[in-house]
Amino acid sequence: MNIETSINKTRMDFRTVVLAYLEVTKPRSVVLLVFTALATMVVASAMYGPVALSQLITATAAVTLACAGANAVSCYIDRDLDASMTRTQKRPIPDGRINPPVRALYWGLLLFVSSLFLGWRVNPVAFACLWGGMIGYVGIYSLWLKRRSSWNIILGGFSGGLPALFGWTAVTGKVDLLPLLIAALVVLWIPNHIWSLAIFYKEDYARVKVPMLPVVCEARKALHCLISTVILMVACSLLIYFAGSWGTIYLATAIITGLAAIGLSTYVYLRPARQNAWLLFKFSSPYLFLLFLGMMLDTWL
Repeated sequence: MNIETSINKTRMDFRTVVLAYLEVTKPRSVVLLVFTALATMVVASAMYGPVALSQLITATAAVTLACAGANAVSCYIDRDLDASMTRTQKRPIPDGRINPPVRALYWGLLLFVSSLFLGWRVNPVAFACLWGGMIGYVGIYSLWLKRRSSWNIILGGFSGGLPALFGWTAVTGKVDLLPLLIAALVVLWIPNHIWSLAIFYKEDYARVKVPMLPVVCEARKALHCLISTVILMVACSLLIYFAGSWGTIYLATAIITGLAAIGLSTYVYLRPARQNAWLLFKFSSPYLFLLFLGMMLDTWL
């Protein structure tokens, strides 16, 4: 092997390692959650006055590191499940790209501790939101409920709303009704996002004995619960309109996306095929993104 070939191989190995450590943080999930935090920062800044750019950058970095760290730790905790599920077998730990697996745990803890340092520099309330996210996602969901109860998503899902709450508190240093409703919107979004995925991968979840609601109860009952959470989610998006000083952009976004969400979930309820559930799952993330984008555009325009 000549020197040039050796250098190229080293570069490829380094790139593979970097991508593995990035992938274990679930970057798509991080981007969506951080976007909810950015949206509430924009809304809070418009209502309470602008804040220093350095504070916004620090807050954004803190919530990004916190979400990434929590995801990496959860991947370490779920490494046995990931190795057994078709959907997750190619993740970095079961695929052997992070070996030994404990390195993912150290990586996640490093990211999260770094987020706490930055969060404390923002303010104590924002710092508490970061802690709440880790306790909710890793402690309540991953370690306690995920393998034990079909309530796992309901009780463990509150952590999903904390990035949005963090964004508000990073600007204001306090908690108000509006950010609580916005956080509740994300919490109500999580069940249909996860349950629609669980319908599509029902056999996968059943094989590893993870008691997701569509796996452990009769299909019609699970779909009742799914469509109920969608209706509550859309209702919450409209409550947000009445609780804040919004214009037509947010209202129109909430109505249009809400009707689409209810329509698609109703279609899944009437025609509970795996592929239809997959369509609902693929729609759920754009729904949340568009709603928070509507908040930002309404605030700016």
